Amino acid sequence: MNELQYTLHNVLEARARLGEGPIWDSTGKLLYWVDIYNHRVHQFNPTTGENGFFDVGDVVGAIATAGADRLIMLLRHHLAFLNTQTGVVTPILEIEANLPDNRLNDGKCDPQGRFWFGSMCSIEKPQASLYRYDTDGSLHLMETGLTISNGLGWSPDQKTFYLTDSPQQKIYAYDFDSVTGSITNRRIFVDLTHESFYPDGLTIDSEGHIWSAMWDGWCVICFNPKGEEILRIKLPVQLPTSCTFGGDNLQTLYITTASVGLSQAEIEKSFYSGDLFALQTDVTGLPNYDFYKL
Repeated sequence: MNELQYTLHNVLEARARLGEGPIWDSTGKLLYWVDIYNHRVHQFNPTTGENGFFDVGDVVGAIATAGADRLIMLLRHHLAFLNTQTGVVTPILEIEANLPDNRLNDGKCDPQGRFWFGSMCSIEKPQASLYRYDTDGSLHLMETGLTISNGLGWSPDQKTFYLTDSPQQKIYAYDFDSVTGSITNRRIFVDLTHESFYPDGLTIDSEGHIWSAMWDGWCVICFNPKGEEILRIKLPVQLPTSCTFGGDNLQTLYITTASVGLSQAEIEKSFYSGDLFALQTDVTGLPNYDFYKL
């Protein structure tokens, strides 16, 4: 991979406050993404350039496809379904309502259709957690003691699970049992405590490379399966938040960004903050998986 062969495009001047959680719907050939603080789930058509959104009435941390015309999503303290034809939101479960300073954050489905997601808390109180919501409707606590449970994903062979704790500036790796859904043997996969930026959302390609958006870092960094940096994609915005592969061949990397918290001077320097970016790559991403519960 060579940074020089990649051309970055601003495909949507969204000016989102906190764009996040992009997923590619291969059936509809649409990119779904969220603007957390504006309570919006967006639906972007890269063929036409059209972008619509659903106002879901609460902060929305992450989404995943869940069958025809439906998404599963994370609200502040709820799992819920969103009907993408009607816009109707149907709550499923209440989570961490006893922790008012927490909210649900990033999430993704594993290849078996189970929805994994985490919460975030104040840095002073590391009481965020990671959960797994199974297709039979059961909820499982998978990890505790986190600050911001963030970017997560699975290796192509489904033997390794990755989880980011952003304030700790670390991406962890776990052994993953695809049959039982268990994770064990946590270890540090990437340590960025020597940097001034923070790993945020991530995606994984078919060769096992991890692509992580760097909050406050003006870039997306690609790591090989050994955790070594092999590529840095520079961006014209300060706050990249997440990324995913999409397009017909899953070779387009879509990148969400944020503008929240930037001063006027920073916005002038990072004018396109909150916009959606894309670049054509020479690698193929892994598909986004559906949540299978009927």
